[in-house]
Amino acid sequence: MAEDGSALVAMRPANVPNDLRRVGAHPDHWYPLAWSDELKPGKVLGRRFAEQPIALYRGKDGQVVALEDRCAHRQVPLHLGVVCGNELKCHYHGWAYDSAGKCVDVPYLGKERLPNGVRSYPAREIDGLIFVFPGDPVLAAARVPSTLGSSQRKDYKTRRLNRQVACHYTFMHENLFDMNHQFMHRKQMGSIKARCIGRDHGDDWAQVEYTFSRTEGKPSLGEQVIVDLVRKRNEAKKDFSDRMRIRTDYPSQSLRVWVGRDIKDTQDPVLDVWLGYTPLDAEQRTNRTFGYLSVKKPPVPGLIHAVWPFVVWFTENIFAEDKDIVEHEQRAYDAQGGDWNNEVFPAIRDLRTVLANCGKPMDG
Repeated sequence: MAEDGSALVAMRPANVPNDLRRVGAHPDHWYPLAWSDELKPGKVLGRRFAEQPIALYRGKDGQVVALEDRCAHRQVPLHLGVVCGNELKCHYHGWAYDSAGKCVDVPYLGKERLPNGVRSYPAREIDGLIFVFPGDPVLAAARVPSTLGSSQRKDYKTRRLNRQVACHYTFMHENLFDMNHQFMHRKQMGSIKARCIGRDHGDDWAQVEYTFSRTEGKPSLGEQVIVDLVRKRNEAKKDFSDRMRIRTDYPSQSLRVWVGRDIKDTQDPVLDVWLGYTPLDAEQRTNRTFGYLSVKKPPVPGLIHAVWPFVVWFTENIFAEDKDIVEHEQRAYDAQGGDWNNEVFPAIRDLRTVLANCGKPMDG
């Protein structure tokens, strides 16, 4: 290998930028900014998308409004303000804005000499999450997410996933997509060997499928709860060919697991995970991850509730290890001043092409 790293560069797909970490999340998509129950009627929240400050408020009509979080007067944060009816009043001088961002009142000037207002953003509540469209509003209606996994289904038990992670969002996509990192989870799951059984990708999506075998150790109780309680009693475990599908539909991700013989896509998965990554800072080296993890309820009534603490314990440990390792990746990137990853797994190379093509270069 040359000292300048040329051998590593040669391993990268020709149509992927040398530095994927300089490709930002494209603003022309919906991104989660808060949970619906975080925003009570008459309240305001301050949130960010890639350093864009956004104030969320809920008026008396119950609708969520998203405005630029800077008053047009003195540029102070509007999330410090007060909701009056369906309007938001700045904390400093009481300038009032409606849901379109128009300034509708300056108390000491009257309504005849109103200045310009602030930017408004399309906002939607979907399955208990507040989404905002930070890009071209003309595109918003056609790109609204439908449902977030199985989070609203009564035959699943669901927990929220919610954490701030100090890494570029592309590391998150890659970490979930590449199940060859199961070695890292050996303390939680024993030794697991992942085998890729298929991969595909298009302009704005990529997916990969795996099956697994245990080469050493035993499954934790949390793992058993997720995959074993729904198996049919008259079938031995050796008869099964469990399957996991991970898919990026830009900009979100999903993970589904099926168990049993002759698995069909029309079957309900035993595990259904939806994840969205919202960049927070201008360089997009920090993201807030929102998600739902849904487990299919077993036939025995109430059993899932009794064993749920083991599911939470197991998944928290797995996610903690993933969070730690992607933050190490970001620190390595920062220390080396660029992306030197020597990626050889074809599925990840597919994914990187999608992320590069769908994202927006931050240098441009």
